[in-house]
Amino acid sequence: MGLIELILTVCTLTHPASCEERRLSLMDEGSLMQCMTQAPPVIAEWAGSHPGRQVVKWRCSYPGSEGNSL
Repeated sequence: MGLIELILTVCTLTHPASCEERRLSLMDEGSLMQCMTQAPPVIAEWAGSHPGRQVVKWRCSYPGSEGNSL
């Protein structure tokens, strides 16, 4: 078993144009499709603990399969 990254694009509520990526590591229990189906509760939990932020986009990826954003 490896890891899959859940990559969130989050924006601040006070400045909606101020967005950044947050990467969360998830256990790889199969495929990116499984990540996609299991992601919504993880996203909801993250959003609940970051009340000043809004998740506007998300995707699943294997670590290192795309460039890291700074």
